[in-house]
Amino acid sequence: MAEAIAYRTPRSVLDVSKLPTVQFGTKSLTWCGIIEMMAIEGMFFVLTIASYFYLHSRSVEWPPHEGPPMLFWGTLNLAVFLLSVIPTEWYRRRARKGDGQAVRIGLVIVSCIGVINLVIRYFELRHLNCDWSLDAYGSVVWLLMGLHVTHLLTDLVDTIVLSSLFFTPMVEGKRFMDASENADYWYFVVISWIPIYLVIYWAPRWLHA
Repeated sequence: MAEAIAYRTPRSVLDVSKLPTVQFGTKSLTWCGIIEMMAIEGMFFVLTIASYFYLHSRSVEWPPHEGPPMLFWGTLNLAVFLLSVIPTEWYRRRARKGDGQAVRIGLVIVSCIGVINLVIRYFELRHLNCDWSLDAYGSVVWLLMGLHVTHLLTDLVDTIVLSSLFFTPMVEGKRFMDASENADYWYFVVISWIPIYLVIYWAPRWLHA
């Protein structure tokens, strides 16, 4: 009886040829994995920021020895990060429509912006007014900056590699999904810099205002 029922099942019900081969957002397992990875990495930032304020609570002078970091370079980098959201969102939306030309342009623009971020970050590190090995304040500030530099550098390399692939015949549907997810991870890099910027540059000024 069961065999007879299976035999009479319409062939159209079993036809999966028209199902999409590429899924974006919550329908993509890769996207779900990236979100979970960002949640784990975000906890590292949260724990390091919590350590910053714990160490402050145990210190008489904060920051010790020197004044807080110079505002200019950190604020400039924040502005560049925020402006980078515009081309990132543009190519992310075009990637979902399969617009290869727009994605190529967007990835190149964001790659250039990432290089600018790294150059500014070099000057940031030179004007932190602290040494990582001198005291607890210097150690936690450099740890925060180091964590964010690692994420910035990782995403920049990934973006450059992805940009290169879009200039080859290897462009396929999955690459557009990769571009969309690359944009999502860049948002994580941008958003995570906001609280780090406030902690490193403004917390020492607010705590002793």
